Amino acid sequence: MTTENHGTLKGDSALMMSPSGSSSQGHPHLPSTSKPVQELPDELIQAGWSKCWSKRENRPYYFNRFTNQSLWEMPVLGQHDVISDPLGLNAAPASGEVVADPGLGNGQRKRRLSEETPQGNPNSFKRPRVDVPVTPTTPTVPISPSTPGAKPWSSTAEDKQMPVLPPPAPYRPTAVYWDLDVQTNAVIRERAPADYLPPHPEMELQRAQLTTKLRQHYHELCSQREGIEPPRESFNRWLLERKVVDKGPDPLLPSECDPVISPSMFREVMNDIPIRLSRIKYKEEARKLLLKYAEAAKKMIESRNATPDSRKVVKWNVEDTINWLRKDHSASKEDYMDRLEHLRKQCGPHVAAVAKDSIEGICTKIYHISTEYVRRIRQSHQALLKDCNITVDGVEAQEVQDRLVYCYPVRLALPSPPQPRVELHFENDVACLRFKGEMVKVNRNYFNKLELLYRYSCIDDQRFEKFLSRVWCLIKRYQVMFGSGVHEGTGLQGALPVPVFEALNKQFGVSFECFASPLNCYFKQFCSASPDIDGFFGSRGPFLSFSPVSGSFEANPPFCEELMDAMVTHFEKLLERSSEPLSFIIFIPEWRDPPTPALTRMEASRFRRHQFTVQAFEHEYRSGSQHICKREELYYKAVHSTAIIFLQNAAGFAKWEPTAERIQELQAAYRISGRSLASPGPSTGSATGDRDSKMRPVGTLDSPGSQDSSSQTEKSTPDTGSV
Repeated sequence: MTTENHGTLKGDSALMMSPSGSSSQGHPHLPSTSKPVQELPDELIQAGWSKCWSKRENRPYYFNRFTNQSLWEMPVLGQHDVISDPLGLNAAPASGEVVADPGLGNGQRKRRLSEETPQGNPNSFKRPRVDVPVTPTTPTVPISPSTPGAKPWSSTAEDKQMPVLPPPAPYRPTAVYWDLDVQTNAVIRERAPADYLPPHPEMELQRAQLTTKLRQHYHELCSQREGIEPPRESFNRWLLERKVVDKGPDPLLPSECDPVISPSMFREVMNDIPIRLSRIKYKEEARKLLLKYAEAAKKMIESRNATPDSRKVVKWNVEDTINWLRKDHSASKEDYMDRLEHLRKQCGPHVAAVAKDSIEGICTKIYHISTEYVRRIRQSHQALLKDCNITVDGVEAQEVQDRLVYCYPVRLALPSPPQPRVELHFENDVACLRFKGEMVKVNRNYFNKLELLYRYSCIDDQRFEKFLSRVWCLIKRYQVMFGSGVHEGTGLQGALPVPVFEALNKQFGVSFECFASPLNCYFKQFCSASPDIDGFFGSRGPFLSFSPVSGSFEANPPFCEELMDAMVTHFEKLLERSSEPLSFIIFIPEWRDPPTPALTRMEASRFRRHQFTVQAFEHEYRSGSQHICKREELYYKAVHSTAIIFLQNAAGFAKWEPTAERIQELQAAYRISGRSLASPGPSTGSATGDRDSKMRPVGTLDSPGSQDSSSQTEKSTPDTGSV
């Protein structure tokens, strides 16, 4: 069924080929560019000039997207710069031409202001189209909403009567943290459009409100039942872990999971029982923490339904610890910490036994509330689509040929409904988008990046009429997914530094990120957590549902143990069944006490070709909030070592072998720039920065579906946020 939303594969920039079984077939062709061929010299195009068509005068004109300048005659580069010479005093007229405007040299005549007035859809700018033939591979240039000085909603009569102000200085990005010109080498089998419901600001607002409410329920349950604050980032990791097993329809909230009790949430809450252990710097802090733990353990065992033996063991160890504290006043910090470790070993299993049922109740309650919220959101979404005459049920499945193609963005089976008005304005270098009083912000540099990704990837909105509403949905989704607290989610969306990506591409042919988002991606080819909205900006969908046949990939997953373990399983399957060159370069924390299952499995894999470690505090990451943070907060040092592992099949090893020279170039790219912060989180003494900041959990019980209940501590560390 041909639909509007993301269209069909016909005319897509990815070109097709037959399966690789036939030796007579060549490799897939590179995707053709979506940019039209300009009838201008390269120098003029680079200066921002494009040839457009005036419907009013029925003839071509020339427009500069940097300065908003419009000319009837072709501009002559170098004789008049409207920035350095706005009046054209130094411009020499061309021979035989007459200067029609004192502000323009070259005999260039400016177009009438009436032809430059923005009109049209409130979510877009009315921009002229390039005068080129319309073909499936050379579409008209879509409307760009990033023109400085333009006002997307100024189409009322009142706005038209206002005097025309001079355009502001053109916006020129000071730094670019991506390379969207790298073409993909990832080849997949052609796939049918996805059955996600198309995004809409009304639905995204409802989802945001219900997710915030679910976070509040989680906070209240932890406080009321266990007397603790929810472990930092534990709700965010719960969302990531649930999506590994969730089969429900919602792109964010889980609703069909087995098991119901989340191993991740159970483990993290249990690790904070009876109190949360924070990073210790001084002797007095260690002494207070030991006393606080002893009193909390005694109180919990007395107030819960514990066995007589458990009560006896905990009571005796607590009293022994308190007596030791009273007698020994010359103990060092290490003495206190050793004593605390001993007390946790003795009391931990008994405390965990009495808390197990209560914590399982918290996990179950949160899951059932989430299921109810998903039902509400889907009902509202289906009602909205029905009002727009879009049928959800009974959509014909599109036939897909069994052939290989270069990877392409997610396409939706359902057409997109009309989008409501989203307002846009700029505050210095920040783009602000508002819908029904809810404002989201993004740095102007990243707003321009989203425009480029949208231009490359979206095929159902060539005139950018739905661009602003989709950007609002995108930013709102990630804002809700990773929380609104200070520094919250920063580690779960972090990315590798630009020099590392450049080295990966140059030395190992990497052109694809397995875990990214439109906000933090370096390449325009990536997998992400929210395919329904990210697909318009280049996402190839969730990585666990992405099955490449060949290509070179970078994987920097969110540091959730269940997700990393599922990632390794997926790698093994892909490498096992493909004979084409396939390579994965994985960046994960080198946690050894105890080692994570994902790290252990990759080190034992028969596809492991090389491995090396970058030491803690000797490398840095880009912040997960890079799209909105200050420039001085863009980088921070990693507080743990990072293991870099190469998994390749035989053909991938032959093509992208990790030789000593290539590894040396990659290590050199990791050199600290001297601009990074100390850590991604707040500068406090709490144990929120790394895995070792908490003491190793002792004696906790296995949660349903959990393989290693003692391996997970708080992991708020840099990685790329997606599932």
